[in-house]
Amino acid sequence: MMTMDMIKSCTSVKLGATYRREGTAFQVWAPDAVHVKLALYEGPGEYNEQGLVTDHESGILYSMERNGDGIWSAVVNRDLHGTYYMYQIESADGVVCYAVDPYATAVSANGCRGAVVDLAKSNPPGWEQDVRPTLLKPTDAVLYELHVRDFSIHTDSGMKYRGKYKAFTEGGLRDSEGNTIGLDHLQELGVTHVHLLPVFDFRTVNELDGYATGSLSREYNWGYDPQNYNVPEGSYATDPMDPIVRIRELKEMILALHARGIRVVMDVVYNHTYTVDDGPFERLAPGYFYRKDGYGNLSNGSGVGNELATEKPMVRKYIKDSLRYWAEEYHIDGFRFDLMALIDTTTMKEIVSELRREVDHSLLFYGEPWTGGLSPLTEQTVKGSQKGQGFAVFNDHFRQAIKGDNDGRGPGFATGEPWYEGAIVEGMMGSIHDFALHPEETVNYVTVHDNLNLWDKILVAHGMEEQAGLLRLMDGRLVNGGDVWQATAASKPYVNIPDEAVMSAAPVRRSLLANGIVLLSQGIPLLHAGDELLRTKFGDHNSYRSGDAVNAIRWSNKKRFKPVFDYYKGLIALRKAHPAFRMAAREEIEKHMEVLRSSDRIIAYRLTHHAAQDSWGQIVVIVNGNEHEMTVDLPPTPYRWNIVVNDCQAGTDTIETLDQGAIAVPGLSLMVLYEDQTQKKQGLITVEIEYERRDQAYDGWNAWLWGTGVQDGSVPFSKADSGKARAVFYAASGTKRVGCIVRLNDWEDREGEKDWFIDIPPDETEVRISLPSAKEDGSAGQEQRDMASFRIVS
Repeated sequence: MMTMDMIKSCTSVKLGATYRREGTAFQVWAPDAVHVKLALYEGPGEYNEQGLVTDHESGILYSMERNGDGIWSAVVNRDLHGTYYMYQIESADGVVCYAVDPYATAVSANGCRGAVVDLAKSNPPGWEQDVRPTLLKPTDAVLYELHVRDFSIHTDSGMKYRGKYKAFTEGGLRDSEGNTIGLDHLQELGVTHVHLLPVFDFRTVNELDGYATGSLSREYNWGYDPQNYNVPEGSYATDPMDPIVRIRELKEMILALHARGIRVVMDVVYNHTYTVDDGPFERLAPGYFYRKDGYGNLSNGSGVGNELATEKPMVRKYIKDSLRYWAEEYHIDGFRFDLMALIDTTTMKEIVSELRREVDHSLLFYGEPWTGGLSPLTEQTVKGSQKGQGFAVFNDHFRQAIKGDNDGRGPGFATGEPWYEGAIVEGMMGSIHDFALHPEETVNYVTVHDNLNLWDKILVAHGMEEQAGLLRLMDGRLVNGGDVWQATAASKPYVNIPDEAVMSAAPVRRSLLANGIVLLSQGIPLLHAGDELLRTKFGDHNSYRSGDAVNAIRWSNKKRFKPVFDYYKGLIALRKAHPAFRMAAREEIEKHMEVLRSSDRIIAYRLTHHAAQDSWGQIVVIVNGNEHEMTVDLPPTPYRWNIVVNDCQAGTDTIETLDQGAIAVPGLSLMVLYEDQTQKKQGLITVEIEYERRDQAYDGWNAWLWGTGVQDGSVPFSKADSGKARAVFYAASGTKRVGCIVRLNDWEDREGEKDWFIDIPPDETEVRISLPSAKEDGSAGQEQRDMASFRIVS
């Protein structure tokens, strides 16, 4: 039986098949087995109609030797490249079974047998020269979550390798109007990372579907059903029967993305396996790899029947070995952890520290800080547990504030709900006053593959399901029967969007508002593939097996909604060009980010003093969640404001220059402005306040001003020969009213009990105000002291 000492001593051993031309060494951990033999095969075996091999008796058997740690070893001294293998295990009760090596790095179709391959033969030309695109810090990332098949499977993609890894190697593709599609589209959009839904070998798609006839597979799944963790999924390969093809083609995909400056994040599922009894672990180490509840039953925090016991040393070892393998062999640049709360925090911390230290310091780590059900794990990796640990979590607080609930009508800020301003501000500040120590610990997003996607959520939140013809599906099938392709073709998800004025439609504006908030927030932004094309899933909130009719990206949407794509492209370019939007530390945010307004469905903030050494000294971001225009005061400055984002256009180029001290922001829109310190405001209004005191004691008296749009604060009075004093200040063009208090020093005394306002008539460039002291002239009385506005005397 296993002991903790035994386990501790074997966590550093290299397991699996280690290939060399002169011989391959096999090592497997099966601590309770009575006998383990290596079975070698020339072929993959006989497949049945379900695409499975169930008979493994034909192998040549080699005895394996057990050491004191429960590790069984064998060496076969010849070149085994292209040979298949299994382990034959005999348990104490005499039962004999066959198991695929959990550490297998190559397999036959549908993962039925392991395969020995010379990995050097899987390297495409240029692989040894491949380098990771530069990533200085996590907040520089712009993530794009994408399913391999969705990307290219629709016929309008025009791709040769539809649904395959190799589709990502196809450059130069254009639609009928010359717009980039495919790989070039990703590069043009400007994202830094493609986050791939599972590309390890998963159980729920028959890789041989359509193989015999040379047709495309009809089967679809997101892939959260682990089978062989260290092998690429074969349904995305051009030939799933050849074990090395899937390896080479995934490397070709990664190489092509790296060449375009795009890193690759792998979605990993180390919280559960598809099955237990015939899964990757149970036959070799019965009862060890899975977490149990207090009654000794399999716990179900994943919601699909089992949980991996990540807190156990050999499970922890397996996960770390697997991640290291992907990062080193496939040049994977980061990992997204499914249901990360089911992975204990000790394991997560060790993963991050060891891989960053020993593989690459710029690897990115993030995941879902929740479970799919109740778990007995006490050390769950939930929000807050990531503080200071170098990995990030999905920010569902911010997600909820932006869009509302996941699948229902419940609205958020961008979908029409008031009172969310505070939560939006918190998220835009990187949640550093919520659960994050630093902004690099929050992944900001609105929607991903789960739940209603952004476009469909907006339609549902506004009761447009019937009008848009959204579908009712369950497990990929129409609830009322029928053909899904015909149903999607009959659907009208873009009803009432005028082709000639796409950006004017309220649902479009809400979608841009939602992801615009994400892209203009501190933290790590993540976009769901196709949002920039107003992608719909026709109302399917759980499309994990709904097939191409629902899930395929429609590239024809690009020419239809090109202004939307351009807006996303512009926001990403702005974020990448200006480090003020990508601050790394909470101290930077607290020093440089100031909330100007958070009320009446308006959020406005400014980034000051060349935040993060930005070339722009002062930046203002305004978000208007109202359906109507709102006027927002801008911070006072003598310099002009350059608008780089408005309701129709986004980027780094100046759209319009502003001399005024306030801006009218259209409904359901964003605005970004920066202070141009090379240009003084034009058309300034000169305002003179003439102040008279009987005692002639003017020392320390000053006018305290606000709303000038130029320079608020204190302006001192200077005594004139007339015995009166005067203060001169400037107001921005278009200013209608300036607030004023006449005070002694810092509030030692003041004129009047109420705030005063200077009303500036239209088209006036000079205004002169007279103010006699009420405190010295008793005839003025209380009415003079509390007057609502000054008298214009010139």
